[in-house]
Amino acid sequence: MNAADRPRTAETVLSDIGLGIVFVLGVGFTAYMLADSWGGTSWVFDLVIAVAVCGLALLRGRWPAGTAVTGLIASAAAVAVSVAADLPQEPGPITALGLAVLVGSALRRLPGPVAGAIGAGGIAVVAAASVLGHGAVPVLAVLIMTGGLLTGAGLRVFDNTRPDRKHRDAAGRPYP
Repeated sequence: MNAADRPRTAETVLSDIGLGIVFVLGVGFTAYMLADSWGGTSWVFDLVIAVAVCGLALLRGRWPAGTAVTGLIASAAAVAVSVAADLPQEPGPITALGLAVLVGSALRRLPGPVAGAIGAGGIAVVAAASVLGHGAVPVLAVLIMTGGLLTGAGLRVFDNTRPDRKHRDAAGRPYP
């Protein structure tokens, strides 16, 4: 049985609905604030990236590694494009939140080497944003990613200390 075959619990569905509401409100607010401060269509790029990464975060239960890697690639490309095209800095706050959810979820659920690589990718994206950008947006991205890393690693430790909640791979075998 793999993740796509598992039935979703009521808690998982409710938490995804709540997360989706936060994403929608955050994307809308960020787009409004960028349109107000930068003017023109400067908000469109942030909106597209935020919707893509947040959408991937909502799909993380089905394809944890694929969604995390795709979110990392999209965010890294967004950082490069925003610097090259003189657009608002990426990852924006909601994009950073979606990326932190993806990375934290990967740290919790995936085997050690894969989880470590995805965690390192999350650190690299926010480090690149901090080096290439300035101001509050990269600092906020670092804080949000730090929260995602700590939460994912903490939940992994917690899950592995409970005998009834051991991590299992796609074949159902436990892994550390």
